[in-house]
Amino acid sequence: MNNDNFGNNDSESKNDSIKEYGITEIQGVHKIFCLTIIGEIEGHNILPEQSKTTKYEHIIPQLVAIEQNQDIEGLLIILNTVGGDVEAGLAIAELISGMKKPTVTFVLGGGHSIGVPLAVSGKKSFIAPSATMTIHPVRMTGLVIGVPQTMNHFARMQERITDFVVKNSKITKERFTELMMNTGELVTDVGSVIGGERAVSEGLVDNLGTLNEVIESLNCLIEKNNDSA
Repeated sequence: MNNDNFGNNDSESKNDSIKEYGITEIQGVHKIFCLTIIGEIEGHNILPEQSKTTKYEHIIPQLVAIEQNQDIEGLLIILNTVGGDVEAGLAIAELISGMKKPTVTFVLGGGHSIGVPLAVSGKKSFIAPSATMTIHPVRMTGLVIGVPQTMNHFARMQERITDFVVKNSKITKERFTELMMNTGELVTDVGSVIGGERAVSEGLVDNLGTLNEVIESLNCLIEKNNDSA
């Protein structure tokens, strides 16, 4: 997708963008771009056709184009994801956190696993009261070689995720690790499932909110950004 598509007012083209990529422009007080990250985040391996996926090779060029497009004033990221590829999810989160444009994330439904770094990547983060987030250690599927180097690799990858979350939220490293390594909540796993209110009280997400409050917050960020420009 190139920059020309962002300025196209043709309704058929917009409908195709929503259908194929889960993206659309919102023209209100300010021009906002809405990006959805849903289902499972697909990385280097192609997931089955019946799976609802967000492909990182679609999202990354869109983020670059949004950052460079002068007509777009802010970015709204709506999340409802079960997680997915760790490196792909973290790469998307890093791009969002490094954007100059005002960005707001909104967890709607779920922001699980690698969805947690994505949820905290915006300049402001919101979560719906009914939404949940699952925090757990890095998992791997497929062939795993049982050597110390493998464990060290897992530990370094987990450290990258933890450091990103702590840097982009108000939760402490100790508390995030405690939630991640909790053995008393999930029946067959390690970790924690937290709801909207708890996510805010733990300092993981900034605010509990509705779509209206999310858009109002983004408009405020845009106005502050325009004033300082």
